[in-house]
Amino acid sequence: MGPDAGGQADRRIELGRIGGPHGVRGWVRIGSDTEPPENILRYRPWLVGDVEMVVAEGRRQGKALVARLVGCDERDAAAALTGKIIAVRRRQLPPPRPDEFYWADLEGLAVATPDGVALGTVSHLFATGANDVIVVAGERERLVPFLWGQVVQDIDFAQRRIVVDWDPDF
Repeated sequence: MGPDAGGQADRRIELGRIGGPHGVRGWVRIGSDTEPPENILRYRPWLVGDVEMVVAEGRRQGKALVARLVGCDERDAAAALTGKIIAVRRRQLPPPRPDEFYWADLEGLAVATPDGVALGTVSHLFATGANDVIVVAGERERLVPFLWGQVVQDIDFAQRRIVVDWDPDF
């Protein structure tokens, strides 16, 4: 799978959210969904709402992350960004290794059983304490555990399909 999986290099990938102002000089608190959280500071530019913004500097502040964005020089400007999603374009992510993929690359793939029974398409994924879960939207929504080899049998990006060992009635 290449870095342009599914031909969606310009697709927005959410990486976090701006939590609010930090201090009076335009810094903002950052909620990061990257692992480790500091990785969010490496991406440039960010898409904040519909605006491209560049991180001028960022750091860990206690248990939180804070950043100063170019053009955001005072508290009111920082406050105006509160709650905005931080995203990047898919092409900004480093290419995954051959045995890896990004969750975002699974979104929109068809999901079927080994017998070819269509269950729907991947809406999104989420993490739980035990395992990750694939949300499959079809005639109804299904929550399918992402357990490689047990439930998830195959991911074929060329065919844009995931095969899951899952009872269609469940």
